[in-house]
Amino acid sequence: MTRILVTNDDGVYSEGLRLLARELEALGEVWVVAPDREQSATSHSLTLTRPLRLQKLESRCYSVDGTPTDCVNLAVLWLLRDAKPDLVVSGINFGTNVGDDVTYSGTVSATFEASLLGIPSLAFSQEVAEGFSFARSARLATRFVETVLAEPVPSDLLLNVNFPASPAKGMRFTRLGKRVYRQSVIEKEDPRGRKYYWIAGTPEWQEDEGTDHEAVQLGYVSVTPLHLDLTDYRGLESYAGLADRLARRAAEERADAG
Repeated sequence: MTRILVTNDDGVYSEGLRLLARELEALGEVWVVAPDREQSATSHSLTLTRPLRLQKLESRCYSVDGTPTDCVNLAVLWLLRDAKPDLVVSGINFGTNVGDDVTYSGTVSATFEASLLGIPSLAFSQEVAEGFSFARSARLATRFVETVLAEPVPSDLLLNVNFPASPAKGMRFTRLGKRVYRQSVIEKEDPRGRKYYWIAGTPEWQEDEGTDHEAVQLGYVSVTPLHLDLTDYRGLESYAGLADRLARRAAEERADAG
């Protein structure tokens, strides 16, 4: 039987996760291991400075007082160590994870961890606007997973999927969009006279064709293949001059040290 691990960054009680896990039961044995509270924007953080607590809530459903990355680790390396999941599914997130935001997203980072552990994975996120429905997207996500599992799945498969708020017009394979954050830091003072700070900002998206942001804005499901190799392969060639200069400097440092 196909074993599916479901997690998220909105917390184990979130509607998107619950509806998705329920729909996925039709495809196999579903395990839920998710944070005990919201862990949005935790990125790919792993808890190493304190112990983690794992609490059983229901049959095959657990909460963790840690990040989505912690959840995937505990599930794969401990709870399901007898037979690791065939697929890790993260979501459905409250709000989209498109463009540069995937680098901050706990939802997407859970799939990063799955990829590092050699397990194919999918991240699902939902645009929040008038008319959006987690129930509708959970059904669509389940059909999506069923289609993916119909053939052998590469262990490094990592797909980032975003649902529009309105009923989808279709699906588009996309690349990550690009946004500029007009970032600001707001300073305030608490009743005891101590200063505190809020990091704030408004995203401004570049209007490029073929991006995940464009697809969702036009009413399509965006599907973006991701991978964890961050090497700038073009830079290996275009930075050849810089590489030579750095190599000469290193040689000079060794000569001086000798």
